[in-house]
Amino acid sequence: MRALLREYVDQRVAFYTVGDVQQLEQINSTVERLQGELWAAVQAPALAQPTPVLALALSGMNDVSNSQECTQAGWWNRIPLAAWGFMAAIAICCNFLVGYGAREAGAKSILLLVMPLVMSVSFYLIAEIDNPHGGLIHVQPQNLVALSRALHAR
Repeated sequence: MRALLREYVDQRVAFYTVGDVQQLEQINSTVERLQGELWAAVQAPALAQPTPVLALALSGMNDVSNSQECTQAGWWNRIPLAAWGFMAAIAICCNFLVGYGAREAGAKSILLLVMPLVMSVSFYLIAEIDNPHGGLIHVQPQNLVALSRALHAR
């Protein structure tokens, strides 16, 4: 059981660190297989001799599965194309209004760069968060790495 759990946690850590789509698919299939094996390893003894401790182990395995599924769902549910279009329309309107207002106020040219720059940085950050396997910002699974170290130390 410990060996399966170690391998499972290592695969979950790899899910966050790998950027190749084929490797991600392989990791997902390995995780599904390991979840099945872990569930079977806990379920068989629990059915044979139900005790509160084994019920707690079943609950823990259910939490492991739910955690992976929630993470996967979060990575699959991306910002829709219509929302990107709406954000672009808002950015264009805002920049138009800044330019229109600057015409009458005689604003300095450096101030006309602020709004497009702020909008561009906002779009970039949203795109970075929406694409966890690419870009400059990467989420580190610190809790899984710590768990992996603890499991390998035993």
